[in-house]
Amino acid sequence: MSIREHEPDLTGQGLRIGVVQARFNEDIGAGLRSGCLTELARLGVAESDVTYATVPGALELPLTLQVMAQSGRFDALVALGAVIRGETYHFEIVSNESARGITDVQLNSGIPIANAVLTTENDDQALVRMVQKGAEAAQAAIEMANLTKALAKAPR
Repeated sequence: MSIREHEPDLTGQGLRIGVVQARFNEDIGAGLRSGCLTELARLGVAESDVTYATVPGALELPLTLQVMAQSGRFDALVALGAVIRGETYHFEIVSNESARGITDVQLNSGIPIANAVLTTENDDQALVRMVQKGAEAAQAAIEMANLTKALAKAPR
């Protein structure tokens, strides 16, 4: 049997990555940003190939990601933010709608988007996960950028 298999490729050289961070819950956002940018650099993405923008909150992420995806300037995008449960239903609305919006942009544009918007019960859960989740988002963005490029060029 001759199956064409695509191994994970975490080579970041030459990739152009856009990172959008929600400013709400800024301390957690800073940890996500640190983990993401450090990992992008470690995997070979040049600093000059990274574009970083911030938005007020998680609900503003999809529109900014859409503008970036439509620009044709990026191989992959990363969404960073934190939505922490409060005492109202607002948590569910923000969590669900930001995730849906991010997924819609990815599927409609064909540009991979690593979703690192933490949705946690409290600040402590977010603080424990923030740096690792940022790094994992960088890895996912690079892997998916390389995979989508490889699949687009794959022979029939």
